[in-house]
Amino acid sequence: MSDFYSKIIENNKKWVETQLALDPDFFNRLKDVQNPPLLWIGCSDSRVPANQIIGAKPGEVFVHRNIANMVVHSDMNMLSVLDYSVNILKVKHIIVCGHYGCGGVKAAMGKSSFGVIDNWIRHIKDSYKFHKTEIENCANEKDKLNCFVEWNIKQQVLNLASTSIVQQAWHNKQELSIHGWVYGLETGLVKDLDVSFSSHSDLKYSDVYKLEFE
Repeated sequence: MSDFYSKIIENNKKWVETQLALDPDFFNRLKDVQNPPLLWIGCSDSRVPANQIIGAKPGEVFVHRNIANMVVHSDMNMLSVLDYSVNILKVKHIIVCGHYGCGGVKAAMGKSSFGVIDNWIRHIKDSYKFHKTEIENCANEKDKLNCFVEWNIKQQVLNLASTSIVQQAWHNKQELSIHGWVYGLETGLVKDLDVSFSSHSDLKYSDVYKLEFE
């Protein structure tokens, strides 16, 4: 057994001991009820842990992560998480959080093949062609990448707002807001990209995405 594997097993035991020392009823409260106010859709990058970034406790954040924090309408994994979060857990906020220097977004800007992931980042490439002018006008390669990271997040928020799950919730007058954030690996700070939706009326520039329900 590797040293690393043994270490993380021991770390778990120490974490349990610490939690119980602080609050003997900690796990009893968590075991039967899950009532998080937030769904986090983030990148799989190991440097971007959802709970730690926002100082949230276990039970406060429902999390879905994939490469480059994508909201793809044919992704049944994401849709299942979204449906459960919105319709069962009744989360009130969904945050799509990407990060500067994202490797998935960087790969989408180039022509190199990386294997199976090529099919996933194809969705990001489709977004790149719509914002190529703004991205290419940036001063250097780092700025170009970070500009595209922000555009990708904004596109995923729009994708999320246009899902039937979110729109059905709004149709039912359910309290639900979605937001786009970007995380700085160099600073640890999040930046609100000021792209939020709370109802059908917020989709003013994207009327074609509005669904009508009986």
